[in-house]
Amino acid sequence: MQQMRKYTFDPPKVLVLGFALIILLGAMLLTLPIATNDGKGLPWIDALFTATSATCVTGLVVVDTGTTFTLFGQLVILFLIQIGGLGFMTFATFFAFLVGKRISLKERLLLQEALNNLSIEGIVRLVKRVLVFTVVIEIIGGLLLTIRFSFDMPLLKAFYFGMFHAISNFNNAGFDLMGEFRSLTGYVDDPFVTLVVCALIILGGIGFIVMNEIYEYRQTRRFSLHTKIVFVTSGLLVVFSTLFIFLLEFNNSKTLQPLSPLGKFLASLFQAVTPRTAGSNTLNISDLTQPTLFLIIFLMFVGASPGSTGGGIKTTTFATLLGAVWSQIKGKEDVIFFKKRIVYDTIYKSLTVTLSGLFIVMVVTMLLTITERGHDFLMILFEATSAFGTVGLSMGLTPELSPFGKALIIFTMFAGRVGPLTIAYAVTLHRKPDPFRYPKGKIMIG
Repeated sequence: MQQMRKYTFDPPKVLVLGFALIILLGAMLLTLPIATNDGKGLPWIDALFTATSATCVTGLVVVDTGTTFTLFGQLVILFLIQIGGLGFMTFATFFAFLVGKRISLKERLLLQEALNNLSIEGIVRLVKRVLVFTVVIEIIGGLLLTIRFSFDMPLLKAFYFGMFHAISNFNNAGFDLMGEFRSLTGYVDDPFVTLVVCALIILGGIGFIVMNEIYEYRQTRRFSLHTKIVFVTSGLLVVFSTLFIFLLEFNNSKTLQPLSPLGKFLASLFQAVTPRTAGSNTLNISDLTQPTLFLIIFLMFVGASPGSTGGGIKTTTFATLLGAVWSQIKGKEDVIFFKKRIVYDTIYKSLTVTLSGLFIVMVVTMLLTITERGHDFLMILFEATSAFGTVGLSMGLTPELSPFGKALIIFTMFAGRVGPLTIAYAVTLHRKPDPFRYPKGKIMIG
């Protein structure tokens, strides 16, 4: 501990500032005439919105990516997505590897914070594997999509589209090049595209720590408590959400009804997976029924898993809160998962993350109802939750946002990607434990 205290830098502040600088740089590049097809560049607020959405791997767009941007502009967005998905510290470490630079203790602490790892032990080895996992998965996904897209477009274009959508979906960003805000609706009943993209989203959303444990399983023959909770929670959310969407949309003439039985299942599966937190869609979101929209809002708020490319409060946070509620109902003092007791610090942190997220979504929704008058409340709540969860799904509000509304969503996307707690730690001047404890007090609850 004494060694740790010698370092005066604050990892949360460095991460917040790092993401902010990358966003500003990306926004400046998108304002250049070379970035857009009309040769004028994006207006500053739209450039800042797009850069934030890309860096925070959200996918909300105020202009259509496929038709508005030149190849240069699209590559800027793709680069921001890759940095945002992996984290700028992972990228910085990659360049340090290239030049043979040794990773210092400060940098290891930053990597620990960026990857949400429990300790700095083995953190450099983990970063190396993260980079390898990312390259391999994105290339395989890109080539598979290239094969499918080559039936619909020239091979070179198919390859570019395949790699772009593989990178975008693995990093849970949701940007697409299909034009006119169509996302992947043209492939709603295509099993190849649906399953490949779902696999990319899930792999990007389970977290690199879980991926690393899967890779090491042949040697270790065990999974940590964290990985087990991620598997169970993610699996249950996908299975039950697919079933509910299938039942809720079965007779909806605008969504599932016209599709074949296989198409109904594939569309339901995709809409269950994408809120965690990719943002691509194969059904028109505004055509979904209200119960389905509320379910998607819930899924977007929960989001992906810790140490992943996704946002939200995270699956482990949700599972911990459910465990705490269940233990309280059964009159037990401890929260138990897989015969392991969850420490109180984890429960308190889960509660703090969830309430902070709810507070942000509530405040942003309330403010948007003022600035975006004339729009449906559910549409506004959907937009705010999508931004916080860094999902990118929209009922069509994003292109119609006012300048102040865009600023609110920019802040929400940033808070959702960096994390409410990280921002709170970054702006807090002193975080020292109290030198004494007050006597216990009791209040009535419920």
